[in-house]
This record gives sequence, C-alpha cells and structure tokens, in this order.
Amino acid sequence: MRITKFGHACVRVEHAGVRIVLDPGMFTGREAVDGADVVLITHQHPDHYDADHLRATTAQIHTIAAVADVIRDQAPDLADRLHVVVPGDVLDVGVPVTVVGEQHAVIHPDYPRIDNSGYLLDLSGTTLLHPGDALTVPAARVDVLLAPVSAPWLKVSEAIDFVRAVGATQTLAIHDRVYSDAGLAMVETHMGNLAVGEGRTFVRLADGEDLDH
Repeated sequence: MRITKFGHACVRVEHAGVRIVLDPGMFTGREAVDGADVVLITHQHPDHYDADHLRATTAQIHTIAAVADVIRDQAPDLADRLHVVVPGDVLDVGVPVTVVGEQHAVIHPDYPRIDNSGYLLDLSGTTLLHPGDALTVPAARVDVLLAPVSAPWLKVSEAIDFVRAVGATQTLAIHDRVYSDAGLAMVETHMGNLAVGEGRTFVRLADGEDLDH
C-alpha cells in the first residue's frame, strides 16, 4: 500500500496493482494522475475537479451525478469514461470503495448546498476515508482519515471534532491551500493537543510525500 499526498485535496492510493487518484483539482500538479487507473471525484468545486487533469489520463472516472452533469457539459470528450455513483454504493475498482455522504458542508446559509460524496476505500482490511468537503462520519471503522484542515466553511473546532468522531489511527491533513504555513502549524498544534493521543497520529505532508503506514 502506498498513499501519496498531492496538492490541496488530492491523494493517490496504490494498492493491489491499482492506482486510485482522489480529487485532482486546480491546486494539484498534473503528475498526480500519472499512471492512474481510477479517478474518484467528491464534488464539482474546481479545487477538487479539473477537466484538464482528467484529460491527462485514460483512467475511469467515478463521481456523483452533479459532477457528471458538469463534466458532460464542460468536457463532453470525457463522458465515455464516466461512472455515476450514489451514496451507499459499493464499487469494485480493484479495491472495494463505499460511497459515503450526500452534501457539502454549509459555506453560508444563503448559499444553496451542493452534493458531495466521500469515498471509503478497503485496502485489504485497512480502511481509508476521503470525505471531500463534508464532515460526514461513516458507520464503518476508519483506519486512515484524510481530514480537511482549512476552508471557508470550516472552523478548527469542527475539524478537531471530526477527527475525534472518526477516531482513525492515522489522520492525514488535506484541503490545506487556504491557510498560510503559520496557520497550518497552528492547526497541527491544536490537533496534537485535542484530537489525537496515544496510538493515534496526525500528520501534515508536503506535496509528493508518502504517508508512512
């Protein structure tokens, strides 16, 4: 198993001969999709979805209907690789993937909420959750949590409570382009003080670094 952090919300998972890339958006370098077999997209915001990244790979694309509609409209050349998923689906993309959650977190009450589904990957018994832009806690056990740490819709207290509620053994910071390095260091300190403890870790990686698991 290899888990590599790329720009912002993008992570690549390599396991059992398959390369799965989650949420390669506008803050992610094109190298994230190199050799990808499958791309999973949580929602349509450009920091999670970039059509040119998808054009740079021949990977199959799995995503929710709202994103599929955007892709068909903006990038119809990609439509033949689209597979639409709904919450509760269990996919077989080389590893089992459960689709989790239905809506993006609230940015402001005056904005309509958009659809968002995360993905829970089963990597030979080790489970990894990418929630997208939501704080939906799955019913299943999570061993590795990809936790958003900076966003217009997110307070640090909410991020801490999400990490606590999921209770993963390892938490990797994602969604980290909004804050400065100083702000991210503050989040890391708060996580260490309040969200993790004995037997549980929180880590923030540079782009291209692997999670030691």
